[in-house]
Amino acid sequence: MKQSSNKLRPQARSEGLVVKDLPEEVLVYDLARDKAHCLNHSAAAIWRRCDGRTTLSQITSAIKQETGSPIDEQFVLLALEQLGRDHLLEERVEWPAAIPRMTRREAVRRIGIGAVIAIPLVTTIIAPTPAQAATCKAPGVACSTSAQCCSGFCKGNGTCR
Repeated sequence: MKQSSNKLRPQARSEGLVVKDLPEEVLVYDLARDKAHCLNHSAAAIWRRCDGRTTLSQITSAIKQETGSPIDEQFVLLALEQLGRDHLLEERVEWPAAIPRMTRREAVRRIGIGAVIAIPLVTTIIAPTPAQAATCKAPGVACSTSAQCCSGFCKGNGTCR
């Protein structure tokens, strides 16, 4: 069932996540899925306001005031869609029928090329397993390329530095 924009109250997921705030971004590690997400400033600001009580309109107003950018509900919905797809919300957000869909390309055109950094962006990587993370060779062990060595350097005699 489609929700109207004033009934849409997204809830950020908090269980099973490790969150690290950095100056320009927020890193979120999903323990259940072994995925790390990097939320840029805009995406993080939107995600932080997803408390299950704040409406889409209220989130939009707060972000507009915080950034001074000419954003609207479509802009916030782009971020909410991505956050939902990446399992960072309790439930995925359905785009309200009353609000026309917008692509990232359209958002860039509307906000302006100079404000591209304002576009909410969530970058995701799959974390390596412990075995994958510990496959480098210790100093003194035989190697054929520098990539095999933990130090990143394979000496001329074929051993890791």
